[in-house]
Amino acid sequence: MSTYAGDRTTGFASPAADSVEGPIDLSEVLDLRRPSRYPVRVRGATFAARGILDGDVLIADTAAQAKGGDLVVASASGTAILAELKANKGQWWLISGDNSHAPIRVDPAQDVEIWAAVTGVVREKP
Repeated sequence: MSTYAGDRTTGFASPAADSVEGPIDLSEVLDLRRPSRYPVRVRGATFAARGILDGDVLIADTAAQAKGGDLVVASASGTAILAELKANKGQWWLISGDNSHAPIRVDPAQDVEIWAAVTGVVREKP
C-alpha cells in the first residue's frame, strides 16, 4: 500500500510545496489508541442537518464528559441511540435530530443513560 505524502505532483510545481504537510495518520488524529474511544457507524439520517449522514463513522469517547449541545451515544430501554444532549429545568434530555421522537429524560433508574460523547466523524467516499 502506498501513501500520499503531498510532495509528489504531476505537471507544474506548486508554490505551496514548502508548506505541504506529511502523511496524516487518522488513528493518531482521532486518538483511537485510547481505550475509551470507539468507532460507531451511523444508520439513518436523523442528524443530517448537523452534517451526520447514514453510513458515517462517529468517534465515541466513553471517558469524555458530555455537555449540553453535544451529540451522544446513549441507551434507552436497551436500544442504542444517537441524540443531542440538552438541559431543561435541571434535567438532561436526549433530543432526536429531526424531532421524529419525543425527548427522553436521562434517568438510569428508567434504563436511560449516556454511554459516550461523540468527538469526531469520518465519512467514507460512497
